[in-house]
Amino acid sequence: MSTPENEIESPEIGDETPEATQPETAAPEAAPEPVDPVAQLRAELRRLPGEWYVIHSYAGYENKVKTNLETRVQNLDVGDYIFQVEVPIEEVTEIKNGQPKKVNRKVLPGYILVRMELNDESWSAVRNTPGVTGFVGMTSRPSPLTIKEVVQFLMPRAEVRKAEAAKAAAAAGESVEAAIAASSNLVEVDFEVGESVTVMDGPFATLPASISEVNTEQRKVKVLVSIFGRETPVELGFNQVEKL
Repeated sequence: MSTPENEIESPEIGDETPEATQPETAAPEAAPEPVDPVAQLRAELRRLPGEWYVIHSYAGYENKVKTNLETRVQNLDVGDYIFQVEVPIEEVTEIKNGQPKKVNRKVLPGYILVRMELNDESWSAVRNTPGVTGFVGMTSRPSPLTIKEVVQFLMPRAEVRKAEAAKAAAAAGESVEAAIAASSNLVEVDFEVGESVTVMDGPFATLPASISEVNTEQRKVKVLVSIFGRETPVELGFNQVEKL
């Protein structure tokens, strides 16, 4: 019996059915690169008007001079030429009397940074500010700082270390957080080679000594203690000596 022409033949058992397509799995997104604060500050500085100059003052009077200059800018109405006055500071951990202590320290003792457009009016306003002894550079035409120099002074060194540590860790595929934490543990030590101290602990307590080595990583100093008329090297912790 013949099959009608308009009848659809069913597929044979051996025929293959098309496989269902599986949805493609999206590739995991790459972790964002850590923000480089140094590059960020550099870009910001390039957008600001004026250039940065350094003025000299007396050590210890930097903040007073900053206030004096900002007041003169308002009184003399030279805000169109003098834009910003900065006394760069950084937070460091110093070892004083064997104990760590966070302190704010001036990056450039005796100097102030001024962002300004240099002309006769702005030069006179700055130069005649009480406490200012002059511009750094040529007296009549001081040279501005480079962007690299400004970043070096305005960006706290701790932040620079963190940025460098993060960049190195990212390149090596290591933990950025751990690298930043390690870079933050650096300590500024208030001990110097050749400095006289008093031993506060151990068998040589109360004896005067002279520092011959400072080991910041191990938080130790090597001192020379006079015993029976001879200088003997002794290794002590930061908390075992005290400055005279």
